[in-house]
Amino acid sequence: MKKPDYVYVTYIATTPEKLWQALVDVDLMREWWVDPQAGCSRVNVSDWQPGSRWAHQRADGTDTVDIVGKVIESTPSRRLAFTWARPDDADNDAKHSRVAFDIEVYGDGLVRLTVTHDELASDPDMLAGISGGWPKVLSNLKTFLETGHALPHTPAAH
Repeated sequence: MKKPDYVYVTYIATTPEKLWQALVDVDLMREWWVDPQAGCSRVNVSDWQPGSRWAHQRADGTDTVDIVGKVIESTPSRRLAFTWARPDDADNDAKHSRVAFDIEVYGDGLVRLTVTHDELASDPDMLAGISGGWPKVLSNLKTFLETGHALPHTPAAH
């Protein structure tokens, strides 16, 4: 049975270069990769060279690492791909999924961003998490690049 794939496509009024910087620059990322419920920014830390490790960590002073992986491909302003796993599964390649950001010019002043998250292990919690998470994160990215500000966030009502 093929592992489920997740694909998200959005169009952003920006340049491939600005989009790339937002994906790899920790200071920019802190502005838009925000958990809307918790109000806590996340950053992806790496040198973004193929074979390098990366870590998805909280930017709340704790630097708690939630996701880890290795960079597969890094072609500035075109493609960024890496593996994705829980920290406890860092050394178990069978439990790594794969994320790719594909950047294409789409007309004058527009970029098409396609995010593919595939090779998901039989992990319904991970699939549910990314299915809810990617739309929020990518909406923030789009809004940030087009307006200079991420979407407003407020803690969820309990």
